Amino acid sequence: MPSSCPKCHRVLEEDEICCAQVRCTWRCLSCFKLTTGFAVPYGKCFMCGGELEVIPDRDLGDCMRFHAIRDAVQFELNSFHFFKLARERATTPEQRIVLEGFYEAGLDHLYELEEKYHAHLDREMVEFASNEEKLLSDWPFRGIRVTENSGVADLYKVALETEQRARDHFRRLASQFPVGLENELCREVAAEEDEHLAMLQTELEQLT
Repeated sequence: MPSSCPKCHRVLEEDEICCAQVRCTWRCLSCFKLTTGFAVPYGKCFMCGGELEVIPDRDLGDCMRFHAIRDAVQFELNSFHFFKLARERATTPEQRIVLEGFYEAGLDHLYELEEKYHAHLDREMVEFASNEEKLLSDWPFRGIRVTENSGVADLYKVALETEQRARDHFRRLASQFPVGLENELCREVAAEEDEHLAMLQTELEQLT
């Protein structure tokens, strides 16, 4: 039987899991990395070693009204479609494997945003094939191309460049807002991009 999520009150279909699994949210006081989990955090921030603070349950309402979350969701959607298009044009098995990993990571990041901010997206929106010309002209991907001669290291550099652009965008955005919720959201999203960058850099170093 349909029910409603006890946290965000979204109507759920039978056996669907929503925000009910989120038990606790904490954030680093230094880098602003936001983490959700089932238990109260122990120790230091795994990203920078900073002190952690538990964030009380905050009701953002329609989270898409916040510039940071709206931009973050759009970036992850575009990133997913960018690498999905590139994968479909892969000319070698190595290219296809790496690009498939990138587009699956983009989808995972999108679902993480949904979980943390209750930004429930229409599944058709996720699967919708973006206009390629508009996608490639968007700020995270402008001037970035994947060619038939792109090696594995080249593909990682493409992914790193897009993540860096996104991280820098949210840092600039944070500077435009005074201390408050909007500023905090920008810094949280920028910290997410820093985590993605660290993961990609580690993977690239393991290849070289």
